[in-house]
Amino acid sequence: MDNYMKLEFPAKSANESFARAAVAAFAAQLDMNVEEMADIKTAVSEAVTNAIVHGYRDVRGTINIYCKIVGNDLHIIVEDKGSGIENVDLALQPLFTTGSDEERSGMGFTVMETFMDELRVESALDIGTKVHMVKKIGGVPNNQDDD
Repeated sequence: MDNYMKLEFPAKSANESFARAAVAAFAAQLDMNVEEMADIKTAVSEAVTNAIVHGYRDVRGTINIYCKIVGNDLHIIVEDKGSGIENVDLALQPLFTTGSDEERSGMGFTVMETFMDELRVESALDIGTKVHMVKKIGGVPNNQDDD
């Protein structure tokens, strides 16, 4: 492992931007482009927001973020000890949400999957959820062909 960091903060919506900025500051030590940095920030925002809105709903709790750099890969885990996800496979489907239709789009995991190179979700009811994400820095962007 080249480097790592751990972060713990209350599950409050005001801390979402803090989490995004902290992970971005840690990730900045890698030689990445603006698009890769934006992808990381977006995925972290989605994972933290999911933990706040769905993991804890209206109860207090904490969110932990673990990041490590291995070579040119950034590994991120966003963890809550909230309500958990009953059916992870269903939750990973686009447009699925446990919130009301007016409140949530159900695209959080889809966004994370789109912007990161790897996404894995572990969850257990009344125990919590861990979202594992990996971003490979310096690879060919997903929307460009190899020359």
